[in-house]
Amino acid sequence: MLVGLKKADDAGVYKINDDLALIQTVDFFTPIVDDPFQFGQIAAANALSDVYAMGGIPKTAMNLVGFPLKRMDLSILRQILEGGIAKLKEADVALIGGHSVEDTELKYGLSVTGFVHPDHVLTKGRLIAGDYLILTKPLGSGIINTAIKGGLAGGPIIAQITELMARLNKQAAAIMAAYPVHACTDVTGFGLLGHMAEMIIGSGQGAQLWMDDIPIIDEAIAYAKMGLIPAGAYHNKQFRQAMVSCAESIDPVLVDVLFDPQTSGGLLIAVDQQQARALLSDLRQNQVADAAIIGRVTPEFPEKIKIVNRSDT
Repeated sequence: MLVGLKKADDAGVYKINDDLALIQTVDFFTPIVDDPFQFGQIAAANALSDVYAMGGIPKTAMNLVGFPLKRMDLSILRQILEGGIAKLKEADVALIGGHSVEDTELKYGLSVTGFVHPDHVLTKGRLIAGDYLILTKPLGSGIINTAIKGGLAGGPIIAQITELMARLNKQAAAIMAAYPVHACTDVTGFGLLGHMAEMIIGSGQGAQLWMDDIPIIDEAIAYAKMGLIPAGAYHNKQFRQAMVSCAESIDPVLVDVLFDPQTSGGLLIAVDQQQARALLSDLRQNQVADAAIIGRVTPEFPEKIKIVNRSDT
């Protein structure tokens, strides 16, 4: 067992031989969009993401379904599964089975198995002082989904956030494999700050984040200022706020956005400082246009996250 239950990580890793290890993960949730096909795509992309975050390549998947048979037509389930299969095909992953139960609430996701070389496993906790931090997708999906549920979001932003959540982290993972990446995770339900906290705990390192460099969807900021912040963001903040400090110039609303729970968010990559800008350029030139360097790893304040404006440093 290379990665197991001793410390929380994105997936488990089991060594088969000197050249091969298996990555295993599972994830499922209730619908976050109305369209069944799009929901299937998002759920599949989200489940696959943990394998990419561990430095691996997903190979097989199995469906997990909870379906309210007495309240919904089976055609809805068919569309969900078709959406998931479409995303698996894009990822070149084989669907080999699954399991369904009758439930009072619709749920869908997948268990995923991937391959990785035992020497190339990426975990959350191997940060090195001086590493730069790269985020590959903008933040704000939780806030925008809250606005959608409240009937306040229009067609263009709904289409934008749906595409963002359904976007695979496949390309970003393939590109980072060629660089000296020391640690990685994907940003999901704990928000950027929650997942950053997981990376620095026990590492002897802290993180300085540059607020003005963090990519955030404009509409998410506008909705956050209207108070449309999901309960999960407040839970994340309550759990990790003791680890976080902010410069006085930082708008508190922006900090709330950094705690916003993401669905199928981007990768958070810790890479050698000397190679960070080359990796960023490579990402942006190869369909990961939103990628940004958002901070650095530092031993100056162990297990703390300090948020500043880059212009103030």
